[in-house]
Amino acid sequence: MREVLVVDDDFMVADIHRRFVDRVDGFTTAATATSGAQALEMAAALRPDLILLDVYLPDVTGLEVLQRLRAGGDSVGVIMITAARELDTVTGALDGGAADYLIKPFEFPQLRAKLEAFAARADALASARGVDQTLIDTLFGGPVATPTAATDDVLPKGLGAVTGRLVLDAVRDAGEASAAECAERVGISRVSARRYLEHFLGTGAVELRLQYGAGRPERRYRVAGAQ
Repeated sequence: MREVLVVDDDFMVADIHRRFVDRVDGFTTAATATSGAQALEMAAALRPDLILLDVYLPDVTGLEVLQRLRAGGDSVGVIMITAARELDTVTGALDGGAADYLIKPFEFPQLRAKLEAFAARADALASARGVDQTLIDTLFGGPVATPTAATDDVLPKGLGAVTGRLVLDAVRDAGEASAAECAERVGISRVSARRYLEHFLGTGAVELRLQYGAGRPERRYRVAGAQ
């Protein structure tokens, strides 16, 4: 059973996230914290397997909590759960070693998918006897579905790997999304979201469905192979 520390400045939201965690097989909430100081104290005392970490805390930011954990040698898994959509915040989370990033508000299936992905990566590492491409794809999400800095050179000029990953994550989490919906989730313009989506459509990373109604049909995207 993987133990989770839930950190959110709103105790009611923290309780909702706690109940979500406890619904996922293989996970249980060890404790909740509503400040950065509490989070650091509980992380040291409880040694959880995973921290669901908000960015906006009353004393320090979640990014600072993440930095302090890493500076202290704590490699605990961290999933940022926050309303923050700014690219510098997302970049800070990636640079700090966060395992994932989930934008609030979200529904239970979205968090469950993040927790299950975290568990799959942890299990792959625990059972690995060596490193091959299959293991690497499991840990990093595969070369198509989750582009990283290493694939930045295959993106068209003006498109970045970090934002590309956020776009794909937004579509995956939504199940299906238009360019406008994706732009709102990621915090970029609709035109930019459309460029990323059309690029991923061309590579086969996403699929297209035309939704007909009054006027022009709406282009709606979903990650290829998603159920």
